[in-house]
Amino acid sequence: MSEVAAFRAGFAALVGRPNVGKSTLLNALVGEKVSIVTSRPQTTRHRVLGVLNRPGVQIAFVDTPGLHLGERRALNRAMNRTAAAALADADLVVFVVEALRFGEEDAAVLQRIRDSGRKAIAVVNKVDKVPQKDKLLPFTAELAARHEFFDIVPVSAEKGVNVERLIAVIGGRLPESPQLFPEDQRTDRGIEFQIAETVREKLTMELVEELPYGIAVEVEKLEEVDEQLVVHAVIWVDRAGQKPIVIGAKGSRLKRIGQKARQELNTRLGRRLHLNLWVKVREDWADDARALAQLGLE
Repeated sequence: MSEVAAFRAGFAALVGRPNVGKSTLLNALVGEKVSIVTSRPQTTRHRVLGVLNRPGVQIAFVDTPGLHLGERRALNRAMNRTAAAALADADLVVFVVEALRFGEEDAAVLQRIRDSGRKAIAVVNKVDKVPQKDKLLPFTAELAARHEFFDIVPVSAEKGVNVERLIAVIGGRLPESPQLFPEDQRTDRGIEFQIAETVREKLTMELVEELPYGIAVEVEKLEEVDEQLVVHAVIWVDRAGQKPIVIGAKGSRLKRIGQKARQELNTRLGRRLHLNLWVKVREDWADDARALAQLGLE
């Protein structure tokens, strides 16, 4: 009589320097959007969980802020602490690097993985962006020489290339364990977090180069009015001169940001939303420990 394979479950932390595509990879692995994505480095500020259920395995992927060397502000230090804590708590580390790019910050992240003593898999992301595919093999060999990884998996998170293989590799390395989350749970983040992050994503995409780094979104109140969810949210900037940049001429930019966020949230949450957005100034909030705690960043 053949033995039934044991159920496996655990936490797989996606770690790497900023802008290697960890959030895009998380969304591709889970099969739906649970973490916001922009082209701007350090978009992810929180630990975001995405849960995937497959026959015989449950993987709780943990998206983390990019580990970076510049810790000029309290916000940067808080983000690094968040990523380091997720790494320390993980059953398995998924070290994400960009194809054909391995720099000082990548080396620093790898050193943190070594120091944690956690077992790791390496993911070479953005392989679709590499014109000379013959350079991938030497790059992978160099990566293998740097650390004893369980496996090195080349993927394109954006195009969904090799994502299934990565899921199989990760699932096979998790400990035997009962399910950690209910079958229908996709993330550990509630509705307020999802709303605030979606607004921040649209802000980042709309402002691109003009975006002040010290920008945050806080949902102050949710209320049900005529079968609509009415959201009152504040966009915090840390300089008075940034307020008109976010609002735009006659409020046009803020209106556009609100419309894009509302359209996405209507679909994601499966209900009608009304968004009331205000822009307020809180001088140097990104260096203020109390402000960081209030915004859930500490």
